[in-house]
Amino acid sequence: MPPSPSTSRAIRLAALPDGLPRPEHFAVVEEPIPVPDEGEVLVRNRFFHVFPALRTLIGGGVKGTPFPPLRPGDTLFGPAIGEVVSAPPDAGLRPGDLVRHWMGWREYAVTPAEQCTPLDDTLPDPVAHLSQAALAFTALTRDARVRPGDTVFVSGGAGGVGSLAGQIAGRLGAERVVGSTGSADKAARLVSELGYDAALVRDAGPIAEQLAEAAPDGIDVFVDNVGGEQLRAAIAAARTGARFVLVGTLAGQLSPHLTGTTAPVEIDTFQLVAKRIEMRGFGGLDGTGEWAERFGGWLRSGEVTFPHVRVPGIDRAPQALHELISGRHLGAVVVEL
Repeated sequence: MPPSPSTSRAIRLAALPDGLPRPEHFAVVEEPIPVPDEGEVLVRNRFFHVFPALRTLIGGGVKGTPFPPLRPGDTLFGPAIGEVVSAPPDAGLRPGDLVRHWMGWREYAVTPAEQCTPLDDTLPDPVAHLSQAALAFTALTRDARVRPGDTVFVSGGAGGVGSLAGQIAGRLGAERVVGSTGSADKAARLVSELGYDAALVRDAGPIAEQLAEAAPDGIDVFVDNVGGEQLRAAIAAARTGARFVLVGTLAGQLSPHLTGTTAPVEIDTFQLVAKRIEMRGFGGLDGTGEWAERFGGWLRSGEVTFPHVRVPGIDRAPQALHELISGRHLGAVVVEL
């Protein structure tokens, strides 16, 4: 039953899972609509992003990163798009304006005005502001420095980052783009829908052998969303001077045997030295806005798509997270309120 106008539904962590989180580890609760303090904005959320790093938050967080722990009773959070209900007079926001903020997983939220980003029409669909395009673009242009003619390998090519990184690499001039994913069906879609030249399937054989066949002359760039065996395979396939950017750790976050807060892997550092491989962690968003202009243009021209699934209703959000972790969907997962 929909809540009354004075209440709001939210998703709380009900219990810490022993392994991967499932819908029963969360609770949909009804609570009073929050009242903003001075300097805060009241927002009615329209969409929020379901992302795999929630496993890290539930697992206890990682010190020194923007991954604080979630404890039983805490309301989940994450990127959201909402409609302003009320705002301070000097905030430059009016009722009805759409803003991006980090208080998702609830129908109504209060957040400091400075933490609300007003949306413009740079992107043709407001939901595209919940995409990982900024991350994919920045990782490829600043950290990995993709050049025309490069061969690029993207692990986790069907995820929120990978489904865009493969497309963007092609727009930046990469000659060959190879991705990896967890099923033959999604591998086929990477090639038929997202511009990948070849796709590897986890558990269909050693990744190193599949990569050697897909990129027989080696790789110049590796965008790593996974780690583990796929990082080792990329090192084996790297050409001299290859550039690696480490973006995610899905091998740890989606493992039922780990907490989601570590992603251990053994690599041959001798190969890093011998091949002069440059490996760096993703350096954060640069904030220039170039990604939005380029991404918006590509979306309008049809050169790039934003693969995503819209799940209707906040009550379905815990199941949506379970489906994301289980690898059911391709691209981003967005809950629509």
